[in-house]
Amino acid sequence: MQPFMPAVRRDLPRRGALLALVMALVACGSSHGGSGSSSADSAGGSGNDGVGILLKLADEALKDHRLIAPAGANAYEFYLSVLELDPSNATARENLAGHLPQATEAVEQAINGRQLDEAARELRLLREVDNNNFTVQLLAGKLDAQRAIVVREDEARAAAIQAKAEAAAASPAGASAQ
Repeated sequence: MQPFMPAVRRDLPRRGALLALVMALVACGSSHGGSGSSSADSAGGSGNDGVGILLKLADEALKDHRLIAPAGANAYEFYLSVLELDPSNATARENLAGHLPQATEAVEQAINGRQLDEAARELRLLREVDNNNFTVQLLAGKLDAQRAIVVREDEARAAAIQAKAEAAAASPAGASAQ
């Protein structure tokens, strides 16, 4: 797995809003007599800090089988948010890498089900984790190919509709209606 490098993403505003919400919750907790972070909390991110909250959200998402979907409430996005706050967080890195095979399966299912926008969103998450992964690269090619197939099918349907309209206009019934 390549080192995590924050990149410009289309979902950055959503993730930024999530991070802002987590930080606001942390601030509320600390202003209302929160116990603060112990050394164990800060090492593992298991306290009331933003990293700890995001890790708990990610664990809950995994338990609920929300690995890469729905958008904004899945384990991958929570773990990636952890890495934005703490780029060296071992828990987030291990979970992202460990669940990559399941995540690639989910992306492939979305592609096969022609949920191409969702597949593209999910694929962006996988690219953030490991853009050099062979399976991720294959899925990107498969997504492009599926999009090309859909475009050709749409063009064929449009041509058929146009041909039908032209034939109707050229027929005697179409000529007498004018």
